[in-house]
Amino acid sequence: MKKSKLSLKWLEVFLLTARSGAVQEAAQESGLSVSTVSHHIRSLEDALGVNLFDHARRPLRLTAAGSVFHAQVDEAMRLLRKAETEAQAGDLAETRELSIGLIEDFDSEIGPELARSLAAGMPKCRFRHLTRPSHEILALLRHQDIDVGIATRPQFGTDDLTEVPLLRDPFVLAVPLGDTTAPEDHLAGRSPLPLLRYSGNQIMAAQIEQHLRRLRITLPARFEFDSNQSLMSMVADGDGWAITTPMNYIRAHRFHRQITLLPFPAKSFARTLSVFTTDDSPGAAVASVIGTMRRLAEDRAIAPTVERMPWLDGLFRVLPDTSGPED
Repeated sequence: MKKSKLSLKWLEVFLLTARSGAVQEAAQESGLSVSTVSHHIRSLEDALGVNLFDHARRPLRLTAAGSVFHAQVDEAMRLLRKAETEAQAGDLAETRELSIGLIEDFDSEIGPELARSLAAGMPKCRFRHLTRPSHEILALLRHQDIDVGIATRPQFGTDDLTEVPLLRDPFVLAVPLGDTTAPEDHLAGRSPLPLLRYSGNQIMAAQIEQHLRRLRITLPARFEFDSNQSLMSMVADGDGWAITTPMNYIRAHRFHRQITLLPFPAKSFARTLSVFTTDDSPGAAVASVIGTMRRLAEDRAIAPTVERMPWLDGLFRVLPDTSGPED
């Protein structure tokens, strides 16, 4: 059998870049540097001897050759993931213990279904599910108190953990239903309502504040909430507006009819929700968690939300698996 000269990492990065149309976004979502993503794409094109992208256009567009290659690679990667799952199924059935840490975003809708699905595939396993903030989940992993953690990716400090990107959760504005203030006016401080912030110890809050600083936006810090439900309740009652994400909106069911989500009016940004593990985590069980979470996130969170708010299509999405060592 002739050995392929193509790297699996090149193909994963190619698919991600083709989907996003931007090297910078592909780098952010994969956890690689911009230069590494560019290097992988150039290496793939050099190995094939063709241009897969029209590099003169922004966003990047596939060439005719790139479109044909993309269709074949996308199908090949799907079959590869299927084969990997089936190969691990035997080991999965023998798993005896599994501890999972989930952020609250998944606790009510997806958490119970995750537990039921995993239990069906691991009949001998004893499960432990914890709900914690992201920074606590990462700490539990480092202390080997859990096997798998699903959390928001922090800006720094996860080199000692293995990360598989799971979900792109874009930042949006949440305003009271009927609010007529333009989104730009909210950011400019011209809204009669105050900005309601998330607690500063949350990774998501740090991302929001950092982005506002990049945009040179300064708004009064009057209200700060550790609880997403309390923050959404204040928005629903007309007492303020917030910078949040679709996942945080989804779990505030009781307030959906009183809150409107709007696109972030300046340069867009998003948080990445990822599956984190250590070198000691059980491989077959981790693969099952990742596959199940991808399916549940798409079916239970993304699809129904995009159906109600089509402008989120492509912004709120499951991310491809780009785990593995860099080439």
